[in-house]
Amino acid sequence: KYDFFNNLFSLGLHFLWKKKLISLLKPKDGEYWADLCCGTGDLTLLLNKLVTPNGKVFGIDISEKLLKIAQRKASTLNKTPIYWQKKDIFDLDTNLMKFDGICMSYGLRNLKNVEDGMKKVFLLLKYNGRAGFLDFNHPKKNSLPSIFQKLYLRLIVVPISGIFNLKDEYNYIESSIKDFPKGATLIYLAEKIGFKRIKYITLFGGQMGILLLKK
Repeated sequence: KYDFFNNLFSLGLHFLWKKKLISLLKPKDGEYWADLCCGTGDLTLLLNKLVTPNGKVFGIDISEKLLKIAQRKASTLNKTPIYWQKKDIFDLDTNLMKFDGICMSYGLRNLKNVEDGMKKVFLLLKYNGRAGFLDFNHPKKNSLPSIFQKLYLRLIVVPISGIFNLKDEYNYIESSIKDFPKGATLIYLAEKIGFKRIKYITLFGGQMGILLLKK
């Protein structure tokens, strides 16, 4: 259901946005990468194609059910094994785990504290390590993209998900976007944490945003 609705409500575009994120991060063979809040593993699998056979990829998520789906997807591919971990990202040991790169799609917004999540990523990165976050963006208030986003969630996403008894799971999205920091705030937080290079770009008429960071 998770993958089905992601494809349905994004018209299949979410996978293109994830590919865009990976292309901007430029993972290389031999590097160590982590996909945090990896869900069903779309980004994890994309990473695995690029950093293996000499590198390693870790897919980390707190949901055992989503990880099992991700593992089933990976089992159909004849690639270097992915290291799956069921864990809250805040419980990761920053002394034992250091990565060349970290990515996250639609996960930062759902953390209990966005700034703390970015700090955790900073500590998990090696020197000169890079990170990328794909999530919803805040279009300019009362602009056409802003109106479209609200109407689409209220009139399409929530009613359709309700037919499948998933109304509560999708009803929260609008409020979570409202509480999620805007692009300018994310840039400010990244600077405050200590990231050296910071870039924020928007996709799909401002509906989505990608935050790119370098330690």
